[in-house]
Amino acid sequence: MESKRGSECPLHGIGVRPDYLVGCRLEQVVASWHLYESEAPSGPLDVWLIDSEAVATRITTGSDWCLIVETSSPFEGYDMAESGRIKVAPISGETPFADHLGETVLAVSEETAPDSGRIALEITFGSGRVRCDTWSGGLRLSSK
Repeated sequence: MESKRGSECPLHGIGVRPDYLVGCRLEQVVASWHLYESEAPSGPLDVWLIDSEAVATRITTGSDWCLIVETSSPFEGYDMAESGRIKVAPISGETPFADHLGETVLAVSEETAPDSGRIALEITFGSGRVRCDTWSGGLRLSSK
């Protein structure tokens, strides 16, 4: 793990230390998606990992391409008129976290950059790992 100072974003602060997730059981994952006309959504904008104690951990990207990790409840979806809409709903297989529902987090690690703080988070479960990082300002999730 990096020091607290290393994962602090100059614009968004440190958020929460993700190591509190160790030992938590992943019960539900909620995601937000930008929907525009008939285009397929590209990756989630945010994901909320909800544990067995109903604590929701939001993972998203900041305006400076940092990775934000904070405790917050999922928000309601909303309409942006001609710019589309934001849909917020429980996932049904659309993210790598779906493979780990019901599992306990065994470890977390993060990567940082000097100018933007946290840029990646890897969450380890008994059956594999999920990497969350920023890519061109967007949230990218992948399985390992």
